[in-house]
Amino acid sequence: MSTYSMRGLWLGAAILVASSLPAFADSTVNVDLTGDAGDKMGMKLDHESVPAGKVTFVVKNDAIATNHEMVVIKLKHKNDKIPMMAGKHRVDEDKLKSMGEVEDLEPGKTGEMSADLKAGEYLLMCNIKGHFEAGMMAHFTVTK
Repeated sequence: MSTYSMRGLWLGAAILVASSLPAFADSTVNVDLTGDAGDKMGMKLDHESVPAGKVTFVVKNDAIATNHEMVVIKLKHKNDKIPMMAGKHRVDEDKLKSMGEVEDLEPGKTGEMSADLKAGEYLLMCNIKGHFEAGMMAHFTVTK
């Protein structure tokens, strides 16, 4: 068998193996942060669930005059009690597993963060004083 025939055989085998492997595409989640001081605050996600792997969060602050942030927290269970800092109107992030954040996002601005997320339940939240209590959170699921 000639050298060219062997190369062709190996190339064909490599293509066959590569095409039979599962494709793992990265996921993107768009997050809109809404609300100003004194108004209802919230987070809107375009996907509430994605497969495990690299997830990029594209976060836009749709508020008119209020800074926001988005923190990604890994939960043990969807209904975990979220620890608050007494008298500070903020979540105690030191008692949770943060996977990263987009912080201090000014009104109208967009930021992004990526993380390699394993299957499980997550909480997305804004932890600027009083914002979590005003409803700036969303549950998020990562599947296998």
